[in-house]
Amino acid sequence: MAHVLIIDDDEPMCYALSRAVRRMGCEAESAGTLAAGLDLARSRPFDIIFLDVRLPDGNGLSILGDLTATPSNPEVIIITGKGEPEGAELAISNGAWDYIEKTHSIQQISLTLKRALDYHRARQADCVGKTIKALRREKIIGESAALTRALDLVAQSAESGSNVLITGETGTGKELFARAIHENSTRADGPFIIVDCAALPESIVESILFGHKKGAFTGAEKDQVGLIFQADKGTLFLDEVGEMPLSLQKSFLRVLQERAVRSLGGKEVQKSDFRLVVATNRDLDAMAEENGFRKDLLYRIRSIHIHLPPLRERPDDIKPLTTHVIEEICKRAGATPKGCSTDFIETLEAYDWPGNVRELIHTLEHALTSSKRDPYLFSQHLPSSIRAKVARNRISVSEFDEPFEPLEEETFTFDEIPELQPYRDAICANAESRYLKGLMSATKGNMKEAIRLSGLSQSRLYALLKKHGLSSR
Repeated sequence: MAHVLIIDDDEPMCYALSRAVRRMGCEAESAGTLAAGLDLARSRPFDIIFLDVRLPDGNGLSILGDLTATPSNPEVIIITGKGEPEGAELAISNGAWDYIEKTHSIQQISLTLKRALDYHRARQADCVGKTIKALRREKIIGESAALTRALDLVAQSAESGSNVLITGETGTGKELFARAIHENSTRADGPFIIVDCAALPESIVESILFGHKKGAFTGAEKDQVGLIFQADKGTLFLDEVGEMPLSLQKSFLRVLQERAVRSLGGKEVQKSDFRLVVATNRDLDAMAEENGFRKDLLYRIRSIHIHLPPLRERPDDIKPLTTHVIEEICKRAGATPKGCSTDFIETLEAYDWPGNVRELIHTLEHALTSSKRDPYLFSQHLPSSIRAKVARNRISVSEFDEPFEPLEEETFTFDEIPELQPYRDAICANAESRYLKGLMSATKGNMKEAIRLSGLSQSRLYALLKKHGLSSR
């Protein structure tokens, strides 16, 4: 019997959903708050979870990752009284099965439930029926829900021969994921050929990719095997594919369709059995709309799409990443790995990391150099630019329609004077709570606008709202 959890404070909706669930032969339980729902999800296995967006103790989307990460790995269906396009996109991107409005009929909601159950059962059966093989993921460190979703797609891609598009900001590790796909596939013993499209000279790009015969052009003094043919029986990785010249895209599309190459000056067409993986930090859909990238090529390369989350959206991975990188750097230098103080890790976790993992690595190299012979790393060993940004974010104030009232000057009697640190922590917590309330009021609960105004990352803002028990309403 399938088990369904309904997290919603709307009692009539809970009643109607529970009846529909039981009519389908499933067990139903309900919770009226985020905290109660998360406790239930962690205490027993559920196959499906209905999750409301607006709850008394916060925004339902803030615990989406926590729910999907529970041992039963349930399918989560977001159900809301007031749908928002940004909310729907955010939910699906973060692993929700579907995003539906309460105005849908019970029959429509029941159909969504049935489809989610069918998928969940098939997925569970597939997992039970196979020997679980550990994914080879060298240097891909972390266990956050966002990273796990990307690794799940790596595992699926490795079993397939389909073309893969990997997207993500600069520094998120796109080449590492491309290697992981190759090393976990049946082509692992074949070559892994990297082509940096941003570094290809347009004048000789076809020669580099397709190869050439001696005398094909001025300077062609000997035969040259192209990179595409070198990838035979292996994987061809096109990095920064958004930089591929338009003049080359048509030729490459034909090669991709036929898996055959004619070198420049050659007469024969040679087959090349390669698997294609491409990566970019650019928006290829937007480029295609502006005729900067061929739509037919985009459809071909995007059989499987893996989007890598930026580091700011997986703060739980920062500590294990830091430990790993420090060990690697110290090992190369023949030095004893250094420990990390609490304030060092807290500062790293509070920073937004615009340069992602690549920036973290460079920062740790700087910290280790700054620490000299100190056995521990402290926040003072970090670049001042990072510490300044973290300090600014802690007291960041945006413009609101109504300014905050200033705090009244404190007066104490001799016997009432508190210790400074607890008093300072209480004042900071109060200011943080007041700021968030003002932010949510000014933006009328629009999370996208709140993120823009506050300068906080999406995950950080949800975490702060949850910390202070605030709703986005």
